[in-house]
Amino acid sequence: MSFELDHIFIATTANAPEADLLKALGLTEGTPNQHHGQGTANRRFFFQNVFIELIYLVDAAEAQTPVVQPTHLYERLQQQDIAISPFGICFRPQSGTNADLPFACWDYRPPYLPTHLSIPMAQANPLTEPLWFVLPFGVAPALAALEKRQPLEHKLGLQQVTAIRITQPTAPNSEVAHYANQVAGFTIQQGEAHLLELSFDHQQAGLSHDFKPHLPLVLHW
Repeated sequence: MSFELDHIFIATTANAPEADLLKALGLTEGTPNQHHGQGTANRRFFFQNVFIELIYLVDAAEAQTPVVQPTHLYERLQQQDIAISPFGICFRPQSGTNADLPFACWDYRPPYLPTHLSIPMAQANPLTEPLWFVLPFGVAPALAALEKRQPLEHKLGLQQVTAIRITQPTAPNSEVAHYANQVAGFTIQQGEAHLLELSFDHQQAGLSHDFKPHLPLVLHW
């Protein structure tokens, strides 16, 4: 595969107080970010190859402008329909590759990006599945430029995400879900409820932590 996971977002409540639960477990928080013009902001946790973004709504009007509305971020972040996936999955080209996009996309040009950049968003993306998109200019956190480097050391000792499993109430039937299930270490499957499971460092310690009901997230390491 020419693409790999760049980051994962989880929809949270205002100001993402759920991030404090990750900190209490022993994860180091990176810098937060606000998406000006998109109506969202986040709190983030970085690892060598991937980062986790806890994203929340700050301006409902911005999130529903004609530019932003097709992303359906507003619906995901409202969290008023349990059928809607609270997750977003972003892929990036593997280092040194310049492959064609792995699935049919439309160009999203959010106000916070320079005008020459865009984010390819999956076409025919059902709300019951994660928001699938690509960051053509994404790089692994460990390879980020010095001025953009984030803390990668965690008291818990986690280094790399080595497997991802997403469970959702409906069968994952989209073109992108089929593609994602071919990415090494990635699984999307049908189950009782929306759940994200992240495995770190091939689960060498044999430990897990379940953040439900506060977050639909389980970590294994």
